[in-house]
Amino acid sequence: MTSARRILVTGGAGFIGSAVARQIINHTPHSILVVDKLTYAGNLDSLAPVADDRRFSFVRADIADAAKMCDVFESFQPEIVMHLAAESHVDRSIDGPGEFVRTNVVGTFTLLQAALGFWRTRTPAQKNAFRFHHISTDEVFGSLGEEGIFSETTAYNPNSPYSATKAASDHLVNAWRHTYDLPTLISNCSNNYGPYHFPEKLIPLTIINALEGRELPVYGTGSNVRDWLYVEDHARALLTVATQGEVGQSYCIGGLCEKTNLEVVQEICALVDELAPSGVIGPREGLLRFVADRPGHDLRYAIDPEKIMRELAWAPTETFATGLRRTVEWYISNRGWWERIRSGVYRGERLGVNA
Repeated sequence: MTSARRILVTGGAGFIGSAVARQIINHTPHSILVVDKLTYAGNLDSLAPVADDRRFSFVRADIADAAKMCDVFESFQPEIVMHLAAESHVDRSIDGPGEFVRTNVVGTFTLLQAALGFWRTRTPAQKNAFRFHHISTDEVFGSLGEEGIFSETTAYNPNSPYSATKAASDHLVNAWRHTYDLPTLISNCSNNYGPYHFPEKLIPLTIINALEGRELPVYGTGSNVRDWLYVEDHARALLTVATQGEVGQSYCIGGLCEKTNLEVVQEICALVDELAPSGVIGPREGLLRFVADRPGHDLRYAIDPEKIMRELAWAPTETFATGLRRTVEWYISNRGWWERIRSGVYRGERLGVNA
């Protein structure tokens, strides 16, 4: 049996972070401390399934708060850090890039400094066992044409304020390992989808709008391609990297599910029609509307996960068809979760128009 570890999860009330928290509590003996600022995308409801477990604890804090981060390390004494806290939506980074620089760059720097200070006080054995796992995105690699695939050796070429700040944070993590010997790892993932996904992203926004009979906006011609990864598969991969990955290595995590945005929307329409038919709304594909593309919209992303599959024996268990069905079923069954968000800070407005 795997020995129990203390894992600090930043951004653990977010979409991917909460999936990691649920994975740890439900499938391992580890204890976790979730640190989250609870901005618009942080939602304690996403942690409700595990919040009462004795191995779970939560602190509301900003990773850019140096004093607080030092307190967190000293009080919890983590053996593993899984750093997911980030501003993550491209459209929001176009409207307000400053917050992305503050959280993704300054926040990562602050967390690295706190981790380094804590790590230096450990015994040699504790130092050797410590891991700082930084979770990043495939968007740092830029855009692919019709052919090609991202891998761990792909050169960085970020094109949006979001991806530029994530690339900067990746470089900081590598620099702290090279310069100070902090034991770090990095993973870069493709687009995630699944339960508890904040409603401004393509898949949950389309599902919710289809259920409510609202227009379904698709950027440009809908020809942009993304590689889709079911969030629970990603959570398993992240925990595998954090506990079994080699220090100094990076791991690309993808779902082997390339789809155009138009294909994604059409498949959602068919599923919602099947699972929540409505004579009033009619076929959901009739709600589809093409809208002006966002500035600098990367054409295609695709990830080669061969390294993590070969070295760490991870593989996705969900196909896009099975994962999307599970996702649509979840949103139909959990209206209360997303209706509370819709009624508050987010109402489905268009972001990232650069006007």
